[in-house]
Amino acid sequence: MKEEIIIAGFGGQGVLSMGKILAYSGLMEDKEVSWMPSYGPEQRGGTANVTVILSDERISSPILNAYDSVVVLNQQSLDRFESKVKPGGVLIYDSYGIHNPPTRDDIRIYRIDATEATFDLKNSKTYNMIVLGALLKIKPMVTLENVLKGLKKSLPERHWHLLPMNEEALRKGMSLVKD
Repeated sequence: MKEEIIIAGFGGQGVLSMGKILAYSGLMEDKEVSWMPSYGPEQRGGTANVTVILSDERISSPILNAYDSVVVLNQQSLDRFESKVKPGGVLIYDSYGIHNPPTRDDIRIYRIDATEATFDLKNSKTYNMIVLGALLKIKPMVTLENVLKGLKKSLPERHWHLLPMNEEALRKGMSLVKD
């Protein structure tokens, strides 16, 4: 098993955190892992993306030109990465802020309404966990149990009381996926 993923959006959407949690989850399952963030000098509002590779075998390079799964959270990222999904791959996008939806017919495309789901949970900070839950429903590359362990590892101890809310957000994201 080898899964090559890029998650892209604006800074502040939790893009890098999603990648980090996914990488930690892979480590919990004894997978080979590569986590490579990319972002500008802006802390919030600038573009950000993270490449994550999970594999049962050694990873030869973290640099990729095409991906098995692409998650995009804004129009700029969709414009940049839609063409980078391998034929037969998966593209997941949040409908909020997307004016020109993806058009390829050689990939599986999933629209999720993650922004609206944050309203249901009454917490906008759950956004990235909702998106991650949707990704894991479509591509169950790691278990939910290990995602929660990865989340705990990436959160400072003072925020561990938020773990149940994040688990609820992951499950909400899984429920958003429609075939």
